[in-house]
Amino acid sequence: MVTTIRLKLSLMMFLEFFIWGAWFVTLGTYLAQRYSATGGQMGMAYETQSIGAILAPFVIGLIADRYFSAQKILGCLHLLGAVLLALVVRSGDFSAFYPLILLYMLLYMPTLALVNAIAFRQLQQQPEKFAQIRVFGTVGWIVAGLLIGYFGWESEQQLHYTFMLAAIASALLGLLSFFLPDTPPANRAGSTSLREMLGLDALTLLKDRSYLTFFLTSVLICIPLAFYYQNTNLFLNDIGISGAAAKMSMGQMSEIVFMLLLPFFFKRFGIKWTLLIGILAWVLRYMLFAYGNSGELVWMLFVGILLHGICYDFFFVTGQIYTEQKAGDKHKAAAQGLITLATYGLGMLLGFRLAGWVTDSYTVAGSYQWYQIWMLPAAFAGIVLLVFAVLFKERAKPELE
Repeated sequence: MVTTIRLKLSLMMFLEFFIWGAWFVTLGTYLAQRYSATGGQMGMAYETQSIGAILAPFVIGLIADRYFSAQKILGCLHLLGAVLLALVVRSGDFSAFYPLILLYMLLYMPTLALVNAIAFRQLQQQPEKFAQIRVFGTVGWIVAGLLIGYFGWESEQQLHYTFMLAAIASALLGLLSFFLPDTPPANRAGSTSLREMLGLDALTLLKDRSYLTFFLTSVLICIPLAFYYQNTNLFLNDIGISGAAAKMSMGQMSEIVFMLLLPFFFKRFGIKWTLLIGILAWVLRYMLFAYGNSGELVWMLFVGILLHGICYDFFFVTGQIYTEQKAGDKHKAAAQGLITLATYGLGMLLGFRLAGWVTDSYTVAGSYQWYQIWMLPAAFAGIVLLVFAVLFKERAKPELE
C-alpha cells in the first residue's frame, strides 16, 4: 500500500474512534452532573447508539452501496455530526439534549461500516493487514480518555467540553474524508434485491443450531455489556476515583494486548472455550466492581477495567471470526452486518433500557447502591455462561495466523 494512503486510512480510524470515545464514555456522568438525569434518562441517551446501529444497514444498503462513494457520504455525515455535537453543548435540559444526540447517532453509526468499507477496498489483496489500520481506532479512543483525564473535566464538572472536542474532531474527519481514496458504490447497477441489500439472506445461518446458540448468546451478553458503558464512568466518579475516563482507557490498552494473544488461545482451546473465557470475564468484572472500592480494594476496580481486553476480544472479535467462517462467500458481509445489528442494535438496546431501570431501582435518596447495581449483570452473565456451555456444540479449532 502507498504510504500516503496508509497514513490517511490510519488517521481516519484514529479520528473515527476518538470522536466516539471523547463523549460516550463520560456521557452518564455528564447527564448526572448537567441535568441530574435519572437512570431511565441515561438509558434513553445511551440506547440512541442501538437505534443508530439498527438503522445503519438501511443507510449502507440503500444509499452507500448504490448511489454515492463511501468517502463522500462519510465526509457529509461527519460534517453534519460536528454541527449537532456543537449544538448539544447549548442544550438547557434533557428534553433538548435527547433529540440532538439521537439524530447524531443516526448519522454516526453508519460511519463505522463506511470506514471499514474504505479501508478494506484498499486492502483487496491483503485483508489481513486490516488490523494494522484498525488498531489506530483503539489508539484514538485511548487518547480521548487520556485528554479528558489530563484536563480534569470530570472532577471540575466541565464535561460539555468533551462534546466540543468531539465536534472539532468530527469536522476534521469530515474534511479529511474528501481526500481519502475513492470508494465507489459496490452495486451501482442496482441489480441486488432489497433482501440482499439489508443482509436478510444471512438469516439462513440461524438454521445451524450452534450458530443460533452463538447468535442468541451475543444478544444476551450485550445486556450486561450495556451496564459497563452506561454506569462505569459514573460509578468511578461517584466513589471518588479521580481521572476516571483516563483510567478507563486502560481497558482499550489491554484490548490491544489480548488481541495479540488471541491466536494462541484459538489454537490451544478452540472457538468454544475462547468464547467461554470471554463470557466468564464479564462475570468476574462485575463482581470486582461490586466488591471493590476507592480505598484498599481499589485494585479490584483496576483489574475489572483491564479485563475489558478479554471481554471484548475473546467474545466479540472471536464471534466475528466465527461468523466469517460459518458464512458462505456470498453472505460474508451480510453475516457481519447481522451480528452487528444483533449486538450493538438489539442486545444493547435491551441492555441500556434494563440498566436504566436497575439504576433507578437501586438509587436511594440520590445515593447509588452500587453493589446491587453490579451484582445483577454479574448474575445475568453467569446464567448466559452456563446456558452457552451446555448448548454450544461446535468443536472446530480454527486456523488463525
